[in-house]
Amino acid sequence: MNEQNSNSDVRTLVEQIAKALVDRPGEVYVDEVPEEGAIVLELEVAEEDMGKLIGRHGRTVKALRSLVAAAGIRQRKRFSLEILE
Repeated sequence: MNEQNSNSDVRTLVEQIAKALVDRPGEVYVDEVPEEGAIVLELEVAEEDMGKLIGRHGRTVKALRSLVAAAGIRQRKRFSLEILE
């Protein structure tokens, strides 16, 4: 598997999970931004869905970030997840 496909696999994973969590799945956008030594996934959802994405006490977004980090470990890359407002 080439590098671009593995990056987009993680991006697709984040997108699918986010779409399953929110009321407006059509307004979920994930963008890959390469940064020094890491790939940042920027996630954007509708303003009304922000609470569902973050979850109580940030538990949902923390779990999503853990999944992204675990996928990165498996691919020997560093991924991080940012939520855009």
